[in-house]
Amino acid sequence: MRDHRPTTAAKRVTKAPPRTAAGAAAATSDLRKAEDALRRRGLAYPGAYEEFPWGHSALKVKGKAFAFLAFEKGVFSVSVKLPESSSGALLLPFAEPTGYGLGRSGWVTASFRPGESVPVPILSAWLDESYRAIAPKKLLAQMHALPAQERAVPRR
Repeated sequence: MRDHRPTTAAKRVTKAPPRTAAGAAAATSDLRKAEDALRRRGLAYPGAYEEFPWGHSALKVKGKAFAFLAFEKGVFSVSVKLPESSSGALLLPFAEPTGYGLGRSGWVTASFRPGESVPVPILSAWLDESYRAIAPKKLLAQMHALPAQERAVPRR
């Protein structure tokens, strides 16, 4: 299958590769910090909770997953449902359609290796879109109660 990403797409933003064990640990620590920030944000939504199917973190609302956070073999990944912005998201160098056929339904996975910058503000906006796509309207109405800084994406 042909890759439809433009050939002029921006390259992954990376820092110099760590040369020591301490440097590698620091690079992994940066990924863990991003993972923790996204987890905290996801769990702040009304009715959101976390489960661990297959050893990965699944952020859910009313029994339906709106995000998956994984850390495997030093790679941090986040998968979210983006019904409105998936085509634009897939133009980014760190994004690809989620496997297991979920990509056909608008799910996108962003993956980061140690030393790569994690764009937490972009991923936070994606979490917002994914939560809004999955959460029941009754819970979405409670989003008004969140402080403005926690509402990165305007209500639909």
